[in-house]
Amino acid sequence: MSDGKYENIMEIAKNRGFIWPSFELYGGAAGFYDLGPLGSSLKDKILQEWRQFYVNKEGCLEIDSPNIFPEEVLKASGHVDHFTDVMIECSECGETYEVTDLVKEMTGRDIEGWEKEDMEELINENNIGCPKCGGSLENIHDFNTMFRTAIGPKGGRTAYLRPETAQTIFVDFNRLQRLARRKLPFGVAQIGRGYRNEISPRKGIIRLREFSMAEVEVFFDPENPGHPKFERVKDEPMRLWTAEAQKRGDEEYIEVTAEDAVERDLIINELLSYHMAFAKRFLLSVGIPEDVIRLREQVSGERAHYSKETWDLEVLTEDFGWVEVAGLAYRTDYDLSQHSEFSKTDLTVYYQEEGEEEGRKILPHVVEPSFGVDRVLYCVMEHSFIQTDDGEYFKFNRELAPVEAYVFPLIDGDGLPEESREILQTMRDEGIFAKYDESGSIGRRYARADEIGTPYCITIDHQTLEDSTVTIRDRDSTNQVRVKVEELPEKIEDLLDGKIQFEESGESV
Repeated sequence: MSDGKYENIMEIAKNRGFIWPSFELYGGAAGFYDLGPLGSSLKDKILQEWRQFYVNKEGCLEIDSPNIFPEEVLKASGHVDHFTDVMIECSECGETYEVTDLVKEMTGRDIEGWEKEDMEELINENNIGCPKCGGSLENIHDFNTMFRTAIGPKGGRTAYLRPETAQTIFVDFNRLQRLARRKLPFGVAQIGRGYRNEISPRKGIIRLREFSMAEVEVFFDPENPGHPKFERVKDEPMRLWTAEAQKRGDEEYIEVTAEDAVERDLIINELLSYHMAFAKRFLLSVGIPEDVIRLREQVSGERAHYSKETWDLEVLTEDFGWVEVAGLAYRTDYDLSQHSEFSKTDLTVYYQEEGEEEGRKILPHVVEPSFGVDRVLYCVMEHSFIQTDDGEYFKFNRELAPVEAYVFPLIDGDGLPEESREILQTMRDEGIFAKYDESGSIGRRYARADEIGTPYCITIDHQTLEDSTVTIRDRDSTNQVRVKVEELPEKIEDLLDGKIQFEESGESV
């Protein structure tokens, strides 16, 4: 990885309280990061927006379930047998590497889905050695990337940290379909931690061993794979990179609407196309520009064992190239049929469509939008990061800003700090996430607030004591307006919600 925007972002992120490596006192541990106060706030706001999309707008049921799964659940799902990466070891220093990542880093070639023998041949042909010591690489083999543990003091029941949140949704299906009143399609959402014992995580917060996921499982009638609200997204433009084009070695995109993609058989069904367009709209809503978003179809060798068709929603980054931030998979009835067989439980639904004379017993199929929240977080940070001759700062969407407003006394004296703290508390009481700063010059305070993406700075000066008015400074334009203190919380809320433009919020200064 070259020194580029990532290094600059992470420098600010560490110093200002967004994110830093975990366990630093003890030398750290690759693949683990802590979110500081600003990172936690930013992530929470991204998840609030995700819930607004999937739980509110889409009407999904939401559940929360354990991080530890008994082995039999993951045996039924196929993860015990199939959740593997290909690993290779250095004969000299013993360092281990994930083969597809290593080859891509050393040659630029994507060998995801290749047979191990072909991978080994490529490594030998290109004389790829250990990046750490230069030693020869050997012992190429599959490695199951789940963290294994045990339940109970005697360890009598084998378990794993969950590699995905989805499986409890399938295990809970009978309860959930009753709550959905046996209507199809219906979706179930879950936000939580996932765990993957990565072989060699070397991409910062892009490749983690413990990460946050936001997943939806949409259950539907396989004979009617439509979506009742498809009309709302049918004209959404999508940039598709098909598996066929990838096999030809052509990085040629097909620009198409969600509706045309189904009619041209580029996407397997309407429901999957709907959720691809819907997921793209979510990225746009958190500030990812349209021109850095694409949907890449996974080729047959890289699809998960449960998938009939999968598209990766990817975002272009400066240091990591195209990064998958979500996977949209057509899982068929694989999961329900497996859990039905292994648990000896009937998971079919008696379903009668409107207009049908008789109902049918069906095993629903599933479309799954699955987001890697930490990757979305990083992409939001990168594409909000502005570098100018005057400095570097984050230009977050206003509603995502970790700190929504800063309150400054013009000087440290004359009663201005006391007045500022009263105004700060009033804003906090009204639900605005505001902070206080009286250190250094007013210019330095503006710069610090800009750096972390704060959209509005409020300055209390001597005029405030005379007429109960303050100035609000806009981060993006640096323009200022003057408003009454009693109107301040409502003005800030309206600005954050986009109900008014900055120039309309007060008297120009």
